[in-house]
Amino acid sequence: MESIHTDSGDIRHGNEGGNEMAMKKKPVTGMKDILPREMAIRDYVMDMIKKTYKQFGFTSVETPCVEHIENLSSKQGGENEKLIFKILKRGDKLASAIETVSLDDVNVLVDGGLRYDLTVPLSRYYANHANDLPSPFKALQMGNVWRADRPQRGRYRQFMQCDIDILGEPSILAEIELITATTTLLGKVGFSDFTIRLNNRKMLKAMAAYSGFSEDDYDSVFITLDKMDKIGMDGVAEELVSQGYPKENVDKYLELFKTVSSDIEGVRYLGETLGTYLDADVASDLETIMTSVEAAKSADFKIVFDPTLVRGMSYYTGPIFEISMDEFGGSVGGGGRYDEMIGRFTGQDTPACGFSIGFERIVMLLLEREDYEILGNAEKKAYLIEKNMPTDRMTDILKKAKAERETGMQVNVVMMKKNKKFQKEQMEKEGYTSFEEFFVK
Repeated sequence: MESIHTDSGDIRHGNEGGNEMAMKKKPVTGMKDILPREMAIRDYVMDMIKKTYKQFGFTSVETPCVEHIENLSSKQGGENEKLIFKILKRGDKLASAIETVSLDDVNVLVDGGLRYDLTVPLSRYYANHANDLPSPFKALQMGNVWRADRPQRGRYRQFMQCDIDILGEPSILAEIELITATTTLLGKVGFSDFTIRLNNRKMLKAMAAYSGFSEDDYDSVFITLDKMDKIGMDGVAEELVSQGYPKENVDKYLELFKTVSSDIEGVRYLGETLGTYLDADVASDLETIMTSVEAAKSADFKIVFDPTLVRGMSYYTGPIFEISMDEFGGSVGGGGRYDEMIGRFTGQDTPACGFSIGFERIVMLLLEREDYEILGNAEKKAYLIEKNMPTDRMTDILKKAKAERETGMQVNVVMMKKNKKFQKEQMEKEGYTSFEEFFVK
């Protein structure tokens, strides 16, 4: 057996037949290796997430990364259901399925999939364990999810998600707590001047009904409305008309967006204008959420009413919200109320509301700040030891390192290199601020 280094940098473990595959050193497309500086930021943010959300009464839970394919394909996940990494049946079950499979139904070979978000697994979790959990239940869940999506800046096929959810709370206290907790977290890790955009799915439907669209048209109309920030008001109008909707309906619909403001007055205006098309408490609830969050906030951000906010998941039933950051140019988190999802498992609807932060995008933005400082870190010190250090002297050095670690300091014991100056420069990039050198006497 021999190892051959190719021009591409791959390592081939070959034999005389030359029939073994080349090993690949790069990650699979859409996945990534994480280098130490990013890992340090990720660990810091994860620690802040746990500390901050626990201050608000959230409890950590964990669900499996593999879910039943029936749960993932229940028409609750919107476009994400087209992006599932599916898992084949195994052993005799797979062999039996292969005998009956046709090109029209290859899903007969599948019985599971990697989760594409944390909401569907949490709903199954709660349905399975509700009798053992308090009500309301405030859940904190962090874990990797997978989507067979097109990779781009801030988006991978495997990525960490962080969700907080309040299950069993029917009032808007859930929305207020979720938004307040999440904005507090963002402030603690170094973000300001961001915007929380707020809407309600019931408001969206009332605006469409008021304008003359039928209930069967809602999903199509909302998909087009969701493009407003990309194609503008005229683009939305042109696309809706091209889909065959009456121009008078389109004009009446878009006139609502032209005349409404993004503050509480805008909420009141739509509440009055839509009249019987809108439940009376929808507008008043949005107003209360905005007022309460503004009064309780501890970070520097704005909360605005955005009647164009749609959120892609079809499971949302009430208030919805997103975090927008200018430095990213889009959303870095979002959520809303989904009172009907748990009922899909139990047959009985359960009030539920959640907020998911875009962990990978948050980390990416912090990583792009060259001067970003992880607050509260222990001092990092390095012991540089000359080679051939006698055993008794080495023992004394390790005891000294132990004593300093017990004070909370991070101490890294390494062998001294010939180019000591370069070695220190490299360690300073890793955050080491002091060095102690030990020489053979």
